[in-house]
Amino acid sequence: MRILLSRRIAASAVLTLGLLGLAGCSMFSNDDPRYAPAPLTDYAPGISASIAWKTSIGSDGGYGFAPAVVEDTVYAATPNGKVSKVDLGSGAIQWQTDTDSTLSAGVGSDGRTTAVAANDGTVIALDDQGVEKWRTKATSAVNIPPAVGAGLVVVRSTDYRVQAFDAATGEPRWNVQRPGPALALKTNMQILVFDGVVIAGMPNGRIMIIDARSGNVQWEGAVSVSQGATDLERIRDVVGTPQVQGPLLCGVAYQGRMVCFDVSQGGRPIWDRPFSSHTGMTTDARQAYAADAHDAVHAFDLGTGNELWSQNALRNRRLTQPAVIAAGVAVGDFEGYVHFLSRSDGHLLGRLDVGGDPLVSPLVATTRGVLVQNSDGDLVLVGAN
Repeated sequence: MRILLSRRIAASAVLTLGLLGLAGCSMFSNDDPRYAPAPLTDYAPGISASIAWKTSIGSDGGYGFAPAVVEDTVYAATPNGKVSKVDLGSGAIQWQTDTDSTLSAGVGSDGRTTAVAANDGTVIALDDQGVEKWRTKATSAVNIPPAVGAGLVVVRSTDYRVQAFDAATGEPRWNVQRPGPALALKTNMQILVFDGVVIAGMPNGRIMIIDARSGNVQWEGAVSVSQGATDLERIRDVVGTPQVQGPLLCGVAYQGRMVCFDVSQGGRPIWDRPFSSHTGMTTDARQAYAADAHDAVHAFDLGTGNELWSQNALRNRRLTQPAVIAAGVAVGDFEGYVHFLSRSDGHLLGRLDVGGDPLVSPLVATTRGVLVQNSDGDLVLVGAN
């Protein structure tokens, strides 16, 4: 797995560096044993995991592509321009549309409007029959999935601007821009539209809550503050998906911190701790889970931030953002395995090979199991009990 760093200059140059270089070792040698992926180990199985269904939805995958689940329906896209609606229970494709574009990100959906982004910054919206509704241009490239809700399609572009378009017409509704760093990660990040607001993590290490109707910024909180002598050292991107649990809003940054804010008390931080993640965090009602920069998986008490356990058996296996289901915490790795860990103490419960290519899209928890979008353009539902 590789993380892309985009430099904010007129030519929009892109520099590609491996995770090993970002982690602090030599960029010119990947042979340091400190960064070697941990071998798979034997363990006593605690769950039974199997593939419930597997469906081809196009070709390729990568950062910026993750399935969206609305009730019992899955919406997904692939870089070759295909957008699909899939039945969650069976994996049957209900419709598939070719946008005739090379896509950079997708999808967002509320079950009525489904949106993707093309390489040139074009935002494309489809209705729930797969028929194109409109196309419009963002101010620059879009590398994270659009978010759809509250009558809006919302994107975050590479000029550090959050832009909202009318879901019915594509007309611009509002935009919010913030200054950003010289370098920003290109990895898995997502925007939320939730309860009348838009929640977005930004490359400057901050989370914003924006009123969906007006575009007014209601609150901003710092997950991490940029520091260091070089552009690489100053990277503090908020990664993954912001997490909402009751009054708590939580986020994590690369080379930064993990923080939970209490939005019922004006966004006051109730805890924060040093932490670096390149994929993001997830939560349930009691705990927060994240893989650190070396892919050790950690669990923290959601109310206090106290570390409850860590699991080092998957070190350097380039893990995805975790997903939480009743059976445990699931993460994908660079060899196409999905691993299941106990929520109570982190011990390994199960492992399933869903494909030989790296899993880079975040795993998605559903009522039927864990949904995986792999790098071959397949959707896979993994059941575990």
